[in-house]
Amino acid sequence: MATKELKTFTREEVAQHNKDGDLWIVVDAKVYDITRFKNLHPGGASVLLDAEVAGQDATEVFYGLHRHEVLEKPQYQRLQIGFISNEKSVIQGRVVGELSKVPYAEPTWLSTGYHSPYYTDVPENHRAFQKVVRKFIDEVITPDARAREEDGKPPSASVIEAMAKVNFHAMRMGPGKHLKGLELMGGIVKPEEFDYFHEMIITQEFARSGCRGYGDGLMAGSVIGLPPVLNFGSDEIKAKVVPEVLSGKKPICLAISEAFAGSDVSGLRTTAVKTEDGKHWIINGTKKWITNGTFAHYFTVGCKTEDGFTVILVERSEGVETKPIKTSYSPTAGTAFVTFDDVKVPVENTLGAEGAGIFVMLSNFNHERWVMICSSARSQRLIVEECLKWTNQRNAFGKPLHSQAVIRSKLAAMISRAEAVQSWLENITYQMNNMSYKEQAKYLAGPIGLLKMTSTKYAQLTATDAVQVFGGRGITRSGMGQHIEHYHRTVPFDAILGGAEDVLGDLGVRQAIRQMPKNIKL
Repeated sequence: MATKELKTFTREEVAQHNKDGDLWIVVDAKVYDITRFKNLHPGGASVLLDAEVAGQDATEVFYGLHRHEVLEKPQYQRLQIGFISNEKSVIQGRVVGELSKVPYAEPTWLSTGYHSPYYTDVPENHRAFQKVVRKFIDEVITPDARAREEDGKPPSASVIEAMAKVNFHAMRMGPGKHLKGLELMGGIVKPEEFDYFHEMIITQEFARSGCRGYGDGLMAGSVIGLPPVLNFGSDEIKAKVVPEVLSGKKPICLAISEAFAGSDVSGLRTTAVKTEDGKHWIINGTKKWITNGTFAHYFTVGCKTEDGFTVILVERSEGVETKPIKTSYSPTAGTAFVTFDDVKVPVENTLGAEGAGIFVMLSNFNHERWVMICSSARSQRLIVEECLKWTNQRNAFGKPLHSQAVIRSKLAAMISRAEAVQSWLENITYQMNNMSYKEQAKYLAGPIGLLKMTSTKYAQLTATDAVQVFGGRGITRSGMGQHIEHYHRTVPFDAILGGAEDVLGDLGVRQAIRQMPKNIKL
């Protein structure tokens, strides 16, 4: 198809096309013929026929009502007929693979002029890694995220496959032996050099899409469901299950929570009873709010057994039934109610020792909660960026919105919260890089719990402030405030999944109390 030739016009020429049957406008030095479009305009034709719009430069009016990405859609690109002579377009939206130039839109280590002791160029290649990861996510994942977040379908198979080709799924499990022999992102980082900062980069780049349901739908269940297999499964189990999950062909999910018990793991009612010959478990019970449960092939299941609490790997088979649960975010997450009805499972599928399930899960919780903090921290920063952009282009009472002291106060609080969480997170991540798995369990369970509590409380405050900054647009699912509305609606998930705020705060304090020296007094 031949490319349409774009012409140049003077502003005086454009001004002559200012009536119902002949209507042009200028947006950022680009000339658009909207004669036939005006009756399709969602806001009605009268807005476009206004004397300040018809035949005029409508840049300020447009950006007061629409996001820049509207102009990038094919159906609107076709309306452009030319440019204003001797002028250039200067406004740009998000550029694929590039860093944002908006203050505080990027963490300090990615901001021009700033430095960090945590991220290195040699040998870990953190900055080069971040660049290729962002480009991959912007090009491959984000378009699918926006489509699936809206229609509620699972992430596209083509995206899952593309991620598997560069071993994305494997990297999301963190550093470890499972990476041995793999080529990571085209070889930009070696498996033995991959650390928790690389994993943080992946998680935080995912969060930039602003699609919370899709973020969980994109095999987040595997991120929390596979580590118990990696760390406690037999060699035979790992040899079979790990490649299937990391290829994206057979997802796994973590099935712990029930209608009867969430944070109170001891209150679980799903049972596993051995057969008379001792070769199989017979599992009965239900699980609720299981991420990826609707399309998972494997389930890492917490069960009540004769010896206490035991974790067992269950393959989807006869007796396993899953039903979708409607929640505040998109069905693309695959949130499920899972029923186990006399499900027969080989005892070899036991993860860890019988009755030692609490240790299996506690060792898994640190990484799960840390991943959620990474995402929460980056999501807050996305909201900061949205608010800074909006207050800079929105006029109120004849002045930019940021001229209002109350608005600047809200922005200050949002920025401070985002920076505080990221700084504490990077400190904990550095500790993780320098601790064994057992040391992490000993020293970091409390700090990670406290940080998750802090991050999710901050996130909800930021969500509330952002809605006030955007006004009615902040509660509208499309248009200028779409990311704000989505964030405000879905932010409570982070405060619940992985452990409720009060439970995690109490965990942090109890750990601190246990470490108090006996001989210290005021």
